[in-house]
Formats: sequence, C-alpha cells, structure tokens
Amino acid sequence: MIVSAFLRSYLPQGSLPQYLEHAGPGSGIIRGNENFLWREPVMDDAYQITWDDTIFVCPRHSRLRMLEGVLAFSNAFPDTGLIPEPQVMDASTQLEELRSQSSLMRSYILTSPWHVPIRWFSAFLHDERELYERNGSMSVRYRTGLGDAQERVERAAQIVEGAGFESGVVDQVRALASWLDGFPAEGMLELDYSSVGELFSEGDLALDESAADTAASLLALQQGNFDEAGAFYGNVARRWGRLQSLAFAN
Repeated sequence: MIVSAFLRSYLPQGSLPQYLEHAGPGSGIIRGNENFLWREPVMDDAYQITWDDTIFVCPRHSRLRMLEGVLAFSNAFPDTGLIPEPQVMDASTQLEELRSQSSLMRSYILTSPWHVPIRWFSAFLHDERELYERNGSMSVRYRTGLGDAQERVERAAQIVEGAGFESGVVDQVRALASWLDGFPAEGMLELDYSSVGELFSEGDLALDESAADTAASLLALQQGNFDEAGAFYGNVARRWGRLQSLAFAN
C-alpha cells in the first residue's frame, strides 16, 4: 500500500445528500484487473467530521476518483502503452457518465503519494496545524475554512505569476485554485499527512513548519525579496525533497 497524503474538501452536512459514514478501508484487495489493484472499497459513502461545532461531510466518490486516476496516469505516460487504448477510452466514457449524473459528482479529495505538494500549504496558516495519532503513530493535519483557503491560494497564484515563474509552476497553483473554487466558501478544507506522517520521526513532525515557511516565502516574493523567498522555500523543499523523490522512483 503506497503511503499518501490527502487534501479533502468538506461541506456542511445539510448541503449534501445523505451518505453513509465511511467505516474504513476494509481488508484485502477489493477490486482488480490486469492493470490495477484497488484496495479502497467502491462505496457511496463519505468522511464525516465535526469542526467548529458543525458536522462536515466529504463524499469519497471512490469510483470517480479511480477513473480520474487511470486517465491521469495514461496522460502522464502516453507513449508507454501501460494501459491499452480501449481501456483508456472505456474509462473516459465511464467518467463522463458519472459526471453527467449530478453537478455534485466531482472529486472532493486530492491524493498525493509519498509526499505533500508544496502548493497545498499555501491554503493554510501555521496555527491551523495539529498533531494527531493515527494507527498508533503521529501524523499532522491542517483545517481551515474553504473561503479562506480559496483567497490564500488565489493570492499565491497571483504572487508566483507576478514574480515571473515559468508557466508550469503557475499552472499547478492555478489548477489548485480552480479546484477549490468549485466548492462553496462555507465548507472546510483539510490537508492530512495521513500515512505520509509515518516517514518522519515524531520530533520532525513536531517541528514541521511547512505552512509557515510557504507563507513567508510568498510574502517575501510579493515584496520583491527573492533571496529571503528562496531561503524560506528552501526550508520546505529540503523537508519534502527526499520524499518527493520516492514518488518518481516508484
């Protein structure tokens, strides 16, 4: 099982249809074919949490996310033939059929294997961070209002674009801003290190200031202080660079 971090958008419970509460990953392989093995159950359920005295719900839409993953993998490696073209076309057709069912049928969860993308931290403040216990070990999560997250990521996109970064960097931040803008501001956004936290010592997790360093780097960029911006960004890049390399190695 590949360790992964997650970015989840939650909406107030009353604003969504009723979902069964997600009971956990289960055990064993749930689904497979000649190309993939999926351990995550394909169920119409949702994560439910209480935050600021309000119940929030994050639909899993696991089948939709699996189809999106197949197409993203195929687009990332178009010339390898790892996924036969008929299966790519079938996945695309199934995905369009799912999306046509409802405007609510969209991915509420972004997944990142082995590391947290640095751009995700631009949505959060350091004091929104908390340590929590997961399966007997420590991990980290951030939670904030979706409206605040939308404003922060849009500001980050404007800053990196104004600083003259190449289009590839700007486009990634813009893509995150676009994903967030599809949700109402009264929702909640959660960045969960989840099992990625197992790759750090408890001391490293306790001292992790990734969101603070990202915010400081963006502020320095906005002020035209590129040396200071580079120093803060370097702190984050060093913290996550080793783990990010695992994603490419796998």
